[in-house]
Amino acid sequence: MSLPAPHLDDRDFQSLVDDAKRMVQQRCPEWTDHNVSDPGVTLIETFAYMVDQLLWRLNRVPDRNYVKFLELIGMRLRPPTAARVPVTFWLTAPQAETITVPTGTKVETLRVDEQPVVFSAVEPLDIVPCTRTLVATEIDGTQVDETGALDNDQPVLCFDRVPKPGDAFYIGLSNAVPRNAVTLELVCSIEGVGVDPRYPPLVWEAWDGDSWVECELERDTTGGLNRNGEIVLHVPASHRAHAGVVKMNAGWLRCRVVPNQEWQPAYTSSPRVHRATAWTSGGTTVAVNAEIIRDEIVGISEGIPAQRFALQHRPVVPGEAPYTLEVSTLEAGWEEWTQVEDFSASGPADQHFLIEETSGTVVFGPAVRQPDGSLTGYGKVPDKGLPVRVREYRTGGGRRGNVARGALALLSTPMPFIRSVTNRQAAHGGTEGEDIDNAKVRGPILLKTRHRAVTAEDYEHLALQAAADVGRARCVPAGGEGTDAGGVRVLIVPQVEDGPNGALEFSQLVPHDDVYERLRLHIDERRTLGARVVIEPPGYMAMSVVAALRSVHRYDPRQLEQDALRALYAHFHPLTGGPAGTGWPFGRAVVGGEVFAVLQRVRGVDFVEDIRLFPADPVQRTRGERTDRIQLGPNDLAFSYDHQVMVRPG
Repeated sequence: MSLPAPHLDDRDFQSLVDDAKRMVQQRCPEWTDHNVSDPGVTLIETFAYMVDQLLWRLNRVPDRNYVKFLELIGMRLRPPTAARVPVTFWLTAPQAETITVPTGTKVETLRVDEQPVVFSAVEPLDIVPCTRTLVATEIDGTQVDETGALDNDQPVLCFDRVPKPGDAFYIGLSNAVPRNAVTLELVCSIEGVGVDPRYPPLVWEAWDGDSWVECELERDTTGGLNRNGEIVLHVPASHRAHAGVVKMNAGWLRCRVVPNQEWQPAYTSSPRVHRATAWTSGGTTVAVNAEIIRDEIVGISEGIPAQRFALQHRPVVPGEAPYTLEVSTLEAGWEEWTQVEDFSASGPADQHFLIEETSGTVVFGPAVRQPDGSLTGYGKVPDKGLPVRVREYRTGGGRRGNVARGALALLSTPMPFIRSVTNRQAAHGGTEGEDIDNAKVRGPILLKTRHRAVTAEDYEHLALQAAADVGRARCVPAGGEGTDAGGVRVLIVPQVEDGPNGALEFSQLVPHDDVYERLRLHIDERRTLGARVVIEPPGYMAMSVVAALRSVHRYDPRQLEQDALRALYAHFHPLTGGPAGTGWPFGRAVVGGEVFAVLQRVRGVDFVEDIRLFPADPVQRTRGERTDRIQLGPNDLAFSYDHQVMVRPG
């Protein structure tokens, strides 16, 4: 693409005239007539005009040449990226039919003093109706069907008479409800004594076909199954129906007793449920800060090489999948063409194109004249008179899209049966497009690593360049930890979507197989001869913090608890944590003093009463012995696991 050449001349005609007049006053004070009618002023203006033209031409040469050199090595400005966030759509009431939120449904922030920030759903959402059909309990590994008892108005003990970890209360839904919010309306008696109703030692889970996955708890007004109320759960996308509970098929949810923490009271007797109903109250899908444009006709082909067509909306925001361009033909209808990064490997018959995202331009392959006078085409050219269209692209992005939790509150696209929308976590990932100054800095790096990987920095740069799914990369060269002579280890941390309060599941930090394959192919073409490259995730040292805080007077303890958890998960985040906010440093130990400093900075904290640091095993979901320092290996990262915060009102 054509990079914008900067305007470097910071002096204009008038500033040159003013400088000359000040010089005259210093050197020749006898000259007092500086009006434009004076012949001397006319000479000054004439010379200023000539100098102005000379400087304008001379000062543009170096930077213009630099920009043109960047173009020659294939330098293109990076486009903006769009922030992403899960958006929840809440229903007005239970529905008998499935409500579908289509792709492209728009939600936005409240209109105050500036233009609203608009997000578009990137995938359809089915809000599937459900009812409660089954009820069961599990005590000491034995499952009992309690559906008949509950349907006949007989109360059911949720757990053993003295509940213990592992006891579970099951609710079977009429069908699976992936990505939906389910409201459980319960009639309970106050018998589950012993617990703090704000912090019951319970966890809600859903079956995903292979294992039980924790549900996000939106609201619980039952006080730990101790009074009449409702529980709102966000069911994970992997929810599946199965017959693994009392051998009856249903979309199973369960409430399981977990070991209580030292600060958390345990049950001394089981809660009792008299009635239970369920209905689907909403659903969640991912939205991006961009407008989705579909089936845009960009122009009519002229049948010549290197054609360029401007899109109606720019800049273009990269998506998860490559762009698809279609050319209309009389025989086959719309024919698909393939996106490429450049035309260096394209032959005359290859249906290739590229999109310059910053300028919003579709480009077809050029034809190069050979020494014998013939033309060689790099990429096929659509025949003259054929319409060209882009199936789908996105436009928008930028830092404005990184909105706070709860900022998205308006439904721009009218939809029946939708009561409200909200984002339960902050949006992230929105960045501005690259400017020319940053491109000039990046140019030498691109030139250095282009088509080869020699140094450790080369491998890291190429890993980040090969896959947008990679958030961080670290190269361990030969002789490093666990790397023999002639070998190279590239450790990659994938881009991840934060969960509640910024927490991550350990499984999220394992890259998908297709990421490994893309990196392997990309680096294999550029590695030095004989180098053995191994691509794998880094080692992770799980750590868990248990803290007791005292809030300032009249500060909401629940809000402070959530803020403190967010601060802990954010500081020890592998991608955005650490002192610099660029990810927890490799090999940096975790010490209690740093945890203390993180919590003390949280708004609403009067003082930190106690901090306890534990190593943990996220796979077995266990904690080790208390310690003051968790040491990491040179290529290990810290991973936050199940932080616990207790807040005492001030």
